[in-house]
Amino acid sequence: MKPAKTYDQLVQENEALLIQLEEATDTIHAIRTGQVDALVVHGKDGHELYSLKTADQTYRVFIETMNEGAVTLNEEGLILYCNSKFASMVGMPLSKVIALPFDSFIPADCKPLFTSLFSEGWTADRKIELSILSDKGLVPCQLSATTLELDGGISMSVIITDLTLQKETQKLLKTNNERLEEMNTALEISNHDLQQFASVASHDLQEPLRKIQMFSELLKDKHIDDLPADSVRYLEKIIDSSNRMRTMIIDILSYSRLSTHSDTFVLTDLNELVTEVLKDFELRIQEKKARVMIAKLPTVEVNQGQIRQVFQNLISNALKFSKSSQPPVIEIKSSQFSGQDGHSDEQFCSITITDNGIGFDEQYVDKIFSLFQRLNTKDVYEGSGIGLAVTKRIIDKHNGQIKAHSREGIGSTFIISLPLRQNKPA
Repeated sequence: MKPAKTYDQLVQENEALLIQLEEATDTIHAIRTGQVDALVVHGKDGHELYSLKTADQTYRVFIETMNEGAVTLNEEGLILYCNSKFASMVGMPLSKVIALPFDSFIPADCKPLFTSLFSEGWTADRKIELSILSDKGLVPCQLSATTLELDGGISMSVIITDLTLQKETQKLLKTNNERLEEMNTALEISNHDLQQFASVASHDLQEPLRKIQMFSELLKDKHIDDLPADSVRYLEKIIDSSNRMRTMIIDILSYSRLSTHSDTFVLTDLNELVTEVLKDFELRIQEKKARVMIAKLPTVEVNQGQIRQVFQNLISNALKFSKSSQPPVIEIKSSQFSGQDGHSDEQFCSITITDNGIGFDEQYVDKIFSLFQRLNTKDVYEGSGIGLAVTKRIIDKHNGQIKAHSREGIGSTFIISLPLRQNKPA
């Protein structure tokens, strides 16, 4: 009977085994990564030389550095070689994966797909998507099969790409798209309801307002001599307020209708359109002794009614916000240019409308195109504060832009950029 080993002996033996294990691990790693191409092994017949063939070594180096799983199969479907990535994907030690049939990692419902890939992959490159089994469940993957001629003969190389992140992203994208569609549908319904409400409310409000105006005017015409001075003043305020209310209702109605009208674009000579607009302002122009100068304007594809409203709003503002000390001077001119920075074939026109009115502080330039924004008191300058919001919305619907520049006491310039032709879908 052998004497029992002492504790120190056991410790020494354990350390020796650890050293041998580390050497073996280093050797295996060196073989896998191509750091060695031959081994000297001590056997019963003495030292023997085992060489690693060049093609196999190059292949091992290549697939070991891949970020995707890779296996080499023989004609029976057994795994001759695999990289560390594939072992990690299936959650097994690399040494346990070698020599296993690859279809042992294929779930039952995916086996027909893999059988087809394995059968056809010997004659042509093939790709399929299926799931593989791992220690944590199913992993969605893409398998790409091709044949390789290595020193050991013809083998099938299969690259396994983990599609987990891609599938999760696709699922998230699909969910977000469905939510976006639902939100768009809800928004369309809400916009339609809002437009209907604005239209109905504006229409229904006009009837009682007309009665307020009518009876106020009757009271003023027939009984003004019988009313005290304070009552006359109050009555005039009622009439002025009801007139402003009527203007605001009409403007709201116009703004809401911009979303319901179809975008019918026709080639329009802006010279003729502006001339017609100026005829509507003929009396105001005479009263103000205004001077309007118009350079030659282009022919543009627009919605005539909407663009007419744009010029009506801007010319009306130029007349309204004029100085009391001098007649208004309004200048309208245009130029043409290609798309942004001249890199596009699309042609645009730039129309500027300049006046010598009271102007405004440019720090408010972003506000003037918002609904109900007023920079001047309503007691001095009439209006609802909707006109420029309507103007901007019309220009947006024409795929254009509108900007403003101004200086207090000097005047304002509005610059409109419009495409000469609207690119309508075929």
